[in-house]
Amino acid sequence: MAACLTLLTACGMPGGVDGDLTNGWSAMEPATGFEPTAGTCHGANFDPIGPRATYEEIDCKLRHRTETVYVGTYDSPVAEADEPPADGSAGAKAAYRVCDEQATTYLGGQWRTARIWIGVTHPSKAAWSGGARWFRCEALELSSVEDDGAVVQRVGTLQNVLADGSSDLLLGCYAVAMDSSGAIANMPGVACSAKHNAEFVGIWYAKNLDYPKDDKGWRTFHDGCRTLVASYVNVPNDKDLQYRTGVISLPGSSDVWALGDYGVRCYLWLDGADLTSTLKGKGAKSLPIQYK
Repeated sequence: MAACLTLLTACGMPGGVDGDLTNGWSAMEPATGFEPTAGTCHGANFDPIGPRATYEEIDCKLRHRTETVYVGTYDSPVAEADEPPADGSAGAKAAYRVCDEQATTYLGGQWRTARIWIGVTHPSKAAWSGGARWFRCEALELSSVEDDGAVVQRVGTLQNVLADGSSDLLLGCYAVAMDSSGAIANMPGVACSAKHNAEFVGIWYAKNLDYPKDDKGWRTFHDGCRTLVASYVNVPNDKDLQYRTGVISLPGSSDVWALGDYGVRCYLWLDGADLTSTLKGKGAKSLPIQYK
């Protein structure tokens, strides 16, 4: 070693080596946390908490349960909190509102007019403490939105599935059945060319109203839905409308109501009728006044 220190010309570096161990290396990228991807499908059931360990993307051509239609980011002041936003909080409502809009854009039409349910998935507490601030907007197909339907393991993406108005996911006509007490027992969907007594007419938004808990609350919802029936069938929206048709008003659960989902699915309903075609645009003759 002493000889090398004094006789540098005799102890030079091997060819191609300059003695600098770092100047040829690029800097390492900063560490980044996991973030989910939009437009992906998943075999697992919906979960409002999405830990990295259970996240798995599969091809939407394979059987799956949920589809990520959008990935957003929580903004301040929610992002500064120590934990993900709690159910019903302002942050949770804001994320749901984004997912509502993005689901409609992704599907190519208003998702409430179809057998679709949406939900928001946020990071686990551990991921949040590590800096994760994303939320996932998930959409899934149900066998029914009227009769507590089950999740459908579908094949194929939901992207633009409602765009041309021909999807079998769209709500249509129904054969409503009553129980012994006179309440609705079930309302399975049927083709409008088959015998039926009810038909979906649209979405009424119950803004600035409480979730219905008594007859007075439900009357307000029914009145709102009747306005859509009048427009749908093309009959006068007057005091005689209540004698032309009954209505079914179907808001979402109280849980999504607390998130700001005030959309109410509305159906015209003619108990005892055997309709075999849609009443859309048919006018007053198709929905006569019945005083008895």
